[in-house]
Amino acid sequence: MTHERESKKVAIILSGCGVFDGSEIYETVLTLLRIDQNGATYQCFAPDAPQYHALNYLTGEELAENRNMLVEAARLARGDIKPLSELKGTDFDALIIPGGFGAAKNLCNFAVKGSEPMKVREDVAQAVQPFKASNKPVGLMCIAPVMAAAFFGEGVQCTIGSDPDTAAAISAFGAKHMECPVHDVIVDEKHKLVTTPAYMLAHSISDASTGIFKLVDTVLALS
Repeated sequence: MTHERESKKVAIILSGCGVFDGSEIYETVLTLLRIDQNGATYQCFAPDAPQYHALNYLTGEELAENRNMLVEAARLARGDIKPLSELKGTDFDALIIPGGFGAAKNLCNFAVKGSEPMKVREDVAQAVQPFKASNKPVGLMCIAPVMAAAFFGEGVQCTIGSDPDTAAAISAFGAKHMECPVHDVIVDEKHKLVTTPAYMLAHSISDASTGIFKLVDTVLALS
């Protein structure tokens, strides 16, 4: 008698919906697509809290309204999403956080910190810790790797591509930045952290897909 192998389960942390004020839509969709193509499953999560701000994508102007990260991210998840407070690392084999400015504005304060030290939302840091403690793989893409040192400590290897200012900031936080082309990934074997530049370097959705697919494939292989 044979038994089907249980599919791997991946947790996804989102930060809203949209490149400038939430999770990058193409990065998120490509991530979900590749997980599904690998025969794995996913569950999306987001903090049930206000996002930093909301933008008019036609004009770039800030909207005079407050939006909720969980409600906005539900657009990307087709409504199948849970509050980040319900994420239990023991229920999943891996974790992936797409980029978009929401990762730098809502999940942490990197985009708005000025001269102050960067802080990661406490609920985000707590959600990642069980994966770190159990040595389960974590994937961060685009701008999300700015949080790598906060999650894994000094010396963790990661990439955002080649932007010198962001790379310098990552180094200042204690991580080791590695330059990487858009189609590739950086794997920190010790921490099981996989990172890729995605739209930090990509000029098209096809461009972005190469590294994102490789990140998902690598994360699943490590799980």
